[in-house]
Amino acid sequence: MATQKMVFSGFGGQGILVLGEVVATIAMKKGNHVTWMPSYGAEMRGGTANCAVIVSDSLIGSPIVQSNIDILCAMNEPSVTKFLPKLRAGGLIIANTSIIKSDIKAIRNDVDVLPIDASNIAGEIGNLRVANMVMLAGFLKKTGMFTMDDIKEVLQERFAGARSKDLIPLNLKAIERGMA
Repeated sequence: MATQKMVFSGFGGQGILVLGEVVATIAMKKGNHVTWMPSYGAEMRGGTANCAVIVSDSLIGSPIVQSNIDILCAMNEPSVTKFLPKLRAGGLIIANTSIIKSDIKAIRNDVDVLPIDASNIAGEIGNLRVANMVMLAGFLKKTGMFTMDDIKEVLQERFAGARSKDLIPLNLKAIERGMA
C-alpha cells in the first residue's frame, strides 16, 4: 500500500475524531503504520474539529498533513474552504451534501467527488450523530481500504463500554444505509 494522507473535518459533535480514529484503528490492525492527529477548538460542540490520518506500509516521518491530501472527508462548508485547496490533483473528497452546498467540481475539476447526503440519512435513521458512520460507509465503498467485518470489529471494541454498547447497532445501521 502506498502512503495515504487523509483529513476528516467538520463541526465539533459530528463525530469527526471518532471517524478518523476508526479508520486509523482498522489500518493499524491490518499491520500498517498509522498516525492519527486530532485538532479541535475549545468548544465542545459547534466549533471546528478535524483529524489527520496517515496510513502507510513504511515508517511515517511526521503526523502532520499540511498539503497533498489524498482523501478529504468533509462534513461541513468550512472544511471544504479550508482543506479543498490542500487536496492533491486526483485526490478524493467525500462530501456531506446535506450541509455542503458548494459545487466542488466548479471549484476543483481535478479531484474525484463522492457526494453523500449523510446528515439527512442520519436524520431518517433517527439520530444526526451517526452521520459520521454514513460517511464511513462511503469511505469504505469508494476506497476499499477495509471490509465491513473490519468496521464491526473496531466498533465492538470502541463502544464496548456499558454506557456505549447501545450505540453499536445504531452505528451499524447507519453504515448499512450509507452503503445502500
